[in-house]
Amino acid sequence: MASPEIEDGPDGPLAGHPQALRPLTGELIAAVLANRGYKIGADADGDLVGRWEESLIWFFRRGAAGELLQVRTVAAPRFGIERVPALYAFCNSWNHDRLWPKAFVHVADDGLAQVCGEVITDLERGVTPHQLDQLIDCGVSTGCQLAAAAGDLPGGSVR
Repeated sequence: MASPEIEDGPDGPLAGHPQALRPLTGELIAAVLANRGYKIGADADGDLVGRWEESLIWFFRRGAAGELLQVRTVAAPRFGIERVPALYAFCNSWNHDRLWPKAFVHVADDGLAQVCGEVITDLERGVTPHQLDQLIDCGVSTGCQLAAAAGDLPGGSVR
């Protein structure tokens, strides 16, 4: 998908010179996502989240000052605990062959496992809306690739 023009009103989070660095804020992340046409909402903690196919992608601000952007994908298929060694092997192979997203296995309290991925970027010095758009696009597109690959693994079910 081509990157859309990024602009909004004179007082909006995308306003100002397009090359000006600005701090990473939830408002800026939400504006960039909306500008791409992505449908997102906030979870109970106020974190931004959207659904791509059956999988969920979160957009977190981490770090002491919220300067780290984390785009985390949780692939929809859930696997029994007996599949965890195969899921580890899948994630290790993924991480060996690709830079993004970093893949890992999450085992929930109910004993079911899911494949997750994350792209993390340090934006302590600031970010332009165009840079943030590209980082978010990378996180979403590679997260969707991981989720699709996880969906092809045997033994998974979507709930």
